[in-house]
Amino acid sequence: MNAVPRIPLSRPSITDAEVALVTDAIQNGWGDRCYDYIHRFEQAFADHVGVRHAIATSSCTGALHMGMAALGIGPGDEVILADTNWVASVAPVMYLGAQPVLVDVLPDTWCLDPQAVRAAISPRTKAIIAVHLYGNLCHMDELLALGEEFGIPVIEDAAEAMGSIYHGRRAGAMGAFGAFSFHGSKTMTTGEGGMFVTDDSELYEHVLSLSNHGRVRGQQRQFWPEMLGFKYKMSNLQAALGVAQLQRVEELVERRRAVYHRYQAAFAGVSGVTVNPELPGTTIGAWMPTVVLAPELGVTAEALLQAFKEANIDARPFFAPLSSLPWMHPGPTGRHAQGLYERAVNLPSFHDMTEVEIERVVAVVLQALHHG
Repeated sequence: MNAVPRIPLSRPSITDAEVALVTDAIQNGWGDRCYDYIHRFEQAFADHVGVRHAIATSSCTGALHMGMAALGIGPGDEVILADTNWVASVAPVMYLGAQPVLVDVLPDTWCLDPQAVRAAISPRTKAIIAVHLYGNLCHMDELLALGEEFGIPVIEDAAEAMGSIYHGRRAGAMGAFGAFSFHGSKTMTTGEGGMFVTDDSELYEHVLSLSNHGRVRGQQRQFWPEMLGFKYKMSNLQAALGVAQLQRVEELVERRRAVYHRYQAAFAGVSGVTVNPELPGTTIGAWMPTVVLAPELGVTAEALLQAFKEANIDARPFFAPLSSLPWMHPGPTGRHAQGLYERAVNLPSFHDMTEVEIERVVAVVLQALHHG
């Protein structure tokens, strides 16, 4: 048995405030009040992000699926996104029968390369998905300009970008629509769950109907689906947790950023070691601090993960290129996407992480470099 306590990768921060609201939802949130916390959460989240509309969903994947369906994406269409991504970003494209077109990422932000996007645009391109990976930010000005030039909507997958700000605008508020995740590992959580956000009122109404089995708001005929929809609604209990978490969101984000800055300082003088970039004019939410090792160091992600395992620390591998999945077959793997997968590792980060725990994580990296 390992003598040192295990350091988890992530865990939520739950206080009496969250317990109180969820308890109220359990005891009183039924009948006429069964949507109270959902509506409260949606309005508060829209206000926080700076958009007109928000729809609480069962997952970020569901928010992406419904948003793309409402945009009319389907068989014969192409959707451009980065090769470095979790499968949840590409799955809804395939659910709709469209073709994902994977392009390489930038070596500094690890996000979508706008020049690669331009080269990939074809007459069949129906959307661009900008994923703010690990809380890093895409070059939204360039991507939005491309979208305007070619008449293509830019979708923001902000699942990992709570607290990230791009030149004064919050992640998720800049594209045709944005999607967020409240998985238990995220900066703020509802256990499972997500949020669809947009400024487009027509798109909002369409997605609202899709989220409720295709029933249109305000229709007179009860239980009458006007279209084939989905069941992607969030529960009132989850929304109660979300309301309480959102009331603490600045505190939750700042603590994540404090852990990130601690890692940043620890590796600042170490040649060949970099962490998440924070480019001028941006603030990253720093959901998942990540260390990237230069090739000349001779230390692979696999070796570093093994060192963490031996130290009883739950680090996480960088996302493998989507193009490497055997069932995708979308084309060649991006050079930077592959390099990051081979040399990057996600580090533990959570609200109540102690200085001693941070020091243990840093020590494992430094020791691996010494032995490498």
